[in-house]
Amino acid sequence: MKQYKKNKRLCFIFNIGPHYRFPIFKAIDDRFMSSFYFGDHMRLPIKTFDYNALKGYVTTLNNRFIRNFYWQSKSLRLVFGNYDMYFMDGEPYSLSSWLILLLCRILGKQTVAWTHGWYGREGFVKRLIKRLYYSLYTKLMVYNEYSIKLMEREGFNPDKMYCIANSLDTDKDLKIRSELSPSNIYRDHFKNDCPTIIYCGRIQKWKKLDLVLRCIAQFKSEGVIVNAVFLGKDVENVALDKLAERLGIADQTWLYGPCYDERIIGEMFFNADVCLSPGNVGLTAIHALSFGCPVLTHDDFKYQNPEFEAIIPGETGDFFKKDNMADMKAKIELWINKDEESRNKTRINAFNEIDRKWNIYYQLGVIDKVVNDEQ
Repeated sequence: MKQYKKNKRLCFIFNIGPHYRFPIFKAIDDRFMSSFYFGDHMRLPIKTFDYNALKGYVTTLNNRFIRNFYWQSKSLRLVFGNYDMYFMDGEPYSLSSWLILLLCRILGKQTVAWTHGWYGREGFVKRLIKRLYYSLYTKLMVYNEYSIKLMEREGFNPDKMYCIANSLDTDKDLKIRSELSPSNIYRDHFKNDCPTIIYCGRIQKWKKLDLVLRCIAQFKSEGVIVNAVFLGKDVENVALDKLAERLGIADQTWLYGPCYDERIIGEMFFNADVCLSPGNVGLTAIHALSFGCPVLTHDDFKYQNPEFEAIIPGETGDFFKKDNMADMKAKIELWINKDEESRNKTRINAFNEIDRKWNIYYQLGVIDKVVNDEQ
């Protein structure tokens, strides 16, 4: 295994420690001289991991909110600590981070944003604020190449930007992947051998999951039976079950509910024909591809999450025109009609894409480069 340089002292200051990011933080904790400071809450509830599981965890900072903006109490004093490099979320809404950046500049300390960067839908004022904010950082770790290209057009130096991508629990998922094989999970539930569409994530109105059911109803009207399974909690009373009843496809719809067993999730992704996310797609894409399932989502990238970039049209999934059910249905048809040989090839393509970039080892390599590149 590659030996990582550990001579620099790294300070990580984040708004919160989301549960899904524990594997990458743990890997950083194991490989670098790191200290972690996490905020205590965000305005919307987000599941966090046990910070004490990191040997480099120091303390929790109090996030004080003023509308959309927040200040992390006691974070400024960290600038005067024995650290060489500071990693932050890269959120202009964090008022304390602006002062940290200015103080680090005065003291000659390096700063790194771990950030979404540009979306492509920023208005004039937001562009000005972002341009100023990100220019204060020494280096930028941006989630995908799409955002990096947009930032290059805004005048940012490509040499100071690194694509950090994203990941889930790589080692755990690899182990589950090695044990996966075709099963009768859908045949046993639906009592048919028809194609199955899967969605995994929280069930919310803005995710437009009603379009999945409307597509299935349209298929049924044409004499084609397609099943749909939804893994996730209905957090906004979307009531997909009632819609399925009205559309006459209740027997083709499986509202599994929330599931935290990765083996069950892996089996469902592996055996599904395609993962469909009509509103947009984020880590669901990485989750699905990790277990060999192609992903379909819309093509308006400025309203997408960074992980859409793992979708390679025709290989690991496809894009349809945003909010266009006819085009979405056409793309679904392409994927549910593939033979077993093609489906197996898709699984291999999905695994290769995850192994190429969307894993903690790729991310560690990027962080190592960021830490040790002299600029």
